[in-house]
Amino acid sequence: MILLTLMAIVVIAIVTQRSLFGVVILSGAYSFLMASVLIVYDAVDVAMTEASVGAGVSTVVLLGTLALVKTREARADARQPLALFVALVVGAALVWGTLQLPSFGTADAVIHRHVAPYYLQNVVPQTNVPNVVTAVLADYRGYDTLGETTVIFTAGIGVMLLLRGAWRRAQRNRKDA
Repeated sequence: MILLTLMAIVVIAIVTQRSLFGVVILSGAYSFLMASVLIVYDAVDVAMTEASVGAGVSTVVLLGTLALVKTREARADARQPLALFVALVVGAALVWGTLQLPSFGTADAVIHRHVAPYYLQNVVPQTNVPNVVTAVLADYRGYDTLGETTVIFTAGIGVMLLLRGAWRRAQRNRKDA
């Protein structure tokens, strides 16, 4: 509950920020808190991805982008009731959808009746890997893992290109001065 409360506080702080630098830093903090929640739920592989991509790569990419743009958000001229209405409807739909989910850890949840038994029975004969988590991530979800790796690689290349452009611009400004 403490982590979820901190996440809610960070979200409120992000919404009220006008400094884009503050938003980027708070977004990194939110990703770190989300990774901590995932660790509490024993999803260490997802937590590591969230920490590296959400708190790490995304923060670096956004900071690199801020070096190229203004760092203050422009004030909106008028309130936008349609945007507020859409946000409230989507939020209500998400809350309603979570109420339909089985309780956390329920033994008779759908995943425990179909998917998990299949993996536990077939992982060693089909993959020759004794660790079920490794087999699921590497063999059964190989394309998903490849996609995640591709996203991280692309983000890294993007950061390098952004920083290279900023470095070249700084070099030109020094020559001109």
